[in-house]
Amino acid sequence: MRKSNVVLLALLVGILQLEATIATVFNFNYGEALDKSLLFFEAQRSGKLPPTQRVTWRADSGLKDGFSQGVDLVGGYYDAGDHVKFGLPMAFSVTMLAWGAIEFSKEITEYNQMGNTLWAIRWGTDYFIKAHPQPNVLWGQVGDGASDHYCWERAEDMTTPRNGYKLDANNPGSDLAGETAAALAASAIAFKPYNSSYSNLLLVHAKQLFSFADNFRGLYDDSIPSAKQFYTSSGYSDELLWAAAWLYEATNDVYYLKYAVDNAVYLGGTGWAVKEFSWDNKYAGVQILLSKVLLEGKGGAFTNTLMQYQAKADYFACACLQKNDGYNVYKTTGGLLYVREWNNMQYVSSAAFLLAVYSEYLSAANAELTCPEGLIQPQELLNFAKSQADYILGNNPKSISYLVGYGPNYPTHVHHRGASITSIHILHSVVECVQGFEAWYYNPQGNPNVIYGALVGGPNQNDDFSDDRSNYEETEPTLSGNAPLIGLFAKLQSVQGIPDPYHTKLPAVHQTTKSTYPPKAQASAPAPAPDTKSSNAPVQFLHSITSTWTIAQSAYYRHKVIIKNTSQKPIADLKLLIEKLSGPLWGLSSTNVKNIYELPLWQKVLNPGAECIFVYIQGGPQAKLSVLSYH
Repeated sequence: MRKSNVVLLALLVGILQLEATIATVFNFNYGEALDKSLLFFEAQRSGKLPPTQRVTWRADSGLKDGFSQGVDLVGGYYDAGDHVKFGLPMAFSVTMLAWGAIEFSKEITEYNQMGNTLWAIRWGTDYFIKAHPQPNVLWGQVGDGASDHYCWERAEDMTTPRNGYKLDANNPGSDLAGETAAALAASAIAFKPYNSSYSNLLLVHAKQLFSFADNFRGLYDDSIPSAKQFYTSSGYSDELLWAAAWLYEATNDVYYLKYAVDNAVYLGGTGWAVKEFSWDNKYAGVQILLSKVLLEGKGGAFTNTLMQYQAKADYFACACLQKNDGYNVYKTTGGLLYVREWNNMQYVSSAAFLLAVYSEYLSAANAELTCPEGLIQPQELLNFAKSQADYILGNNPKSISYLVGYGPNYPTHVHHRGASITSIHILHSVVECVQGFEAWYYNPQGNPNVIYGALVGGPNQNDDFSDDRSNYEETEPTLSGNAPLIGLFAKLQSVQGIPDPYHTKLPAVHQTTKSTYPPKAQASAPAPAPDTKSSNAPVQFLHSITSTWTIAQSAYYRHKVIIKNTSQKPIADLKLLIEKLSGPLWGLSSTNVKNIYELPLWQKVLNPGAECIFVYIQGGPQAKLSVLSYH
């Protein structure tokens, strides 16, 4: 064999080995990424923090927001690394959280994160309800970006003005009111199985806000000029269609579908072919959401217009997949979609989520994606979404996780005021406005607080990244960047098809516990007891084992229990006695009494036919369940 051929063969073998190594190394734990992404929302909370707060370096803040103007605007979320509550990106983020909870409810529930997800949504929706005290009034912002950015201080030490800015009939904002209507409508769907009265309340506000947005048209940043420098709106037509589409999903009222169809041309729904989905541009989301109606065979008299919506949905998907006859979203050499210089990762996460959702819709209809370069199977959309998620988590030229706290290598100089300054629980003295820059912003050391789950802005168009606190384009996280990750990571973890060790590993105290089963029986899980109906209440327990593994020659099992209300009346204040429980449990609230549990905080009432799911892990036989009391 010629020497050159030998060298070529060796090189080929080396490449194949490298590819095999990469495939092995990048087996990501999306369940862990999901959990940490939800923690970011707790780090961004404004207002009075609850006893269940998991991000303990934060404390109460913004407790007088709106008071000087006679309105209670306490709560909601800080936008990014600052302390302004910008309404437009906050509302978009809540819409994305809710969409994930709707489309991937089974997956999120399976990984015991529905409670945290609903709390993340409700922290926003409770604030929106406060901000909407009258049908044609919406408080759209708290704080001023210019003065806020002059200071580098913790939220707990804020000295900057906390003025509120409102929209009304004389100062309209169809984009912001429309997006808030969409957020509340989507959240109403997410909450409906768990809290129907709250869901109904959200719908009341959503309908009023849509009418306000439609009847009094204008750009919100013309009415709130201080927002223009930070979140300039390109228009409100997409938000009107977006809100109508979500209200149709939430109500099944054909009025809203007809609105989207009748205004398809005038508002650009069937005219705009876009390559971006973001807090500012909702057209791709509208087009995919309305394609669902068509794919489900519910188009009826609106079929022709809905087909035009789907054609534009296909354009967006094909452009992301690089199958759009050259009219594609730019992709870096490392494989990342690249849309804008500032915080590009928010466009990546929203596009990946949207592709995952569209893959679901196409799969359910046994349909394919039609691209200029051929027909694409739904699985390819999900595969591409996975490639973007994997890039975020570390499969990139820098081998860095752009999700803070995930993996061994992630940004430590995150552009975030609270994370970069020692917690108020440790450093009790006030960190003043300018002092914060001198002592903390320019501090070369890494942040004292790890802001788990924060998706930073990410690399530039050349896949280069600088972990520098002053490099806000690349190191600042945002609500709108994180929100799409919840549904995306849940879906990817379920597809991966392996147990999630982040939510199934036992505390150290249990790892050496000897199973009561002999070693020869460890290969088989203990048979769950038959599904039982409690003699004390009209409740049925449906028990299954969803995972098993062995530690130190002892077998452990992941038990899933569905509590179902089999009566015709709501059940409240349900108290359960769980005996013979030796491992951790998720999905119920513990009480002050040993072995007694209640329904979780987000599901205090079990409506007729409704279900509550909890899981626990232990070796040996399953725990014994019984009902103590209920109303």
